[in-house]
Amino acid sequence: MAQAPRPLATPADIAEALGQLTRFAVPAHTPRGAAAAWAWPVAGLVVATLAGLVATIALGLGTPPILAAGLVLAVQVALTGGLHEDGLADSADGFWGGSTTDHRLEIMKDSRIGSYGVIALVLALGLRWSALGLLFAAGQIFAPLIAASVLSRATMAVLMAAMPNARGAGLSAKVARLRPIGVIKG
Repeated sequence: MAQAPRPLATPADIAEALGQLTRFAVPAHTPRGAAAAWAWPVAGLVVATLAGLVATIALGLGTPPILAAGLVLAVQVALTGGLHEDGLADSADGFWGGSTTDHRLEIMKDSRIGSYGVIALVLALGLRWSALGLLFAAGQIFAPLIAASVLSRATMAVLMAAMPNARGAGLSAKVARLRPIGVIKG
């Protein structure tokens, strides 16, 4: 008896994406791993919308755009648990702190942050803060927040499909390797 093909998308995939990429409590669901990656941009949309609401309220109350931008960054980091910032710091430490592939992977797995990670975080957060402040001053709130959040999470799925997992363990290995849509079989 042939098994029914797995659906390409399920509503539970959104819960899985929110559970993986944010600090939101999500209802119990059966994880689908890489098959749920289509919903990662949806998680980005949720984070961006909430951050945009904070910006709109802050600016409506007369908060200067640069301070509203700082509030938005704090909201984004709080909603995601600093997941992306942690990954940036680990990557910077590993890429510039290690001399061999094994040493780089060891550095990236270490929970301590090194000087390259600190530099990357300071620069990235500073640039994001400044860019958001300029955008908010120009009256742009939701469009740039949504574009950045949705596209960055979609890029994660594309890169995960295109590149092999660096080591056989970790989040990427737990989620599984994504396959291009054309080769997905039931």
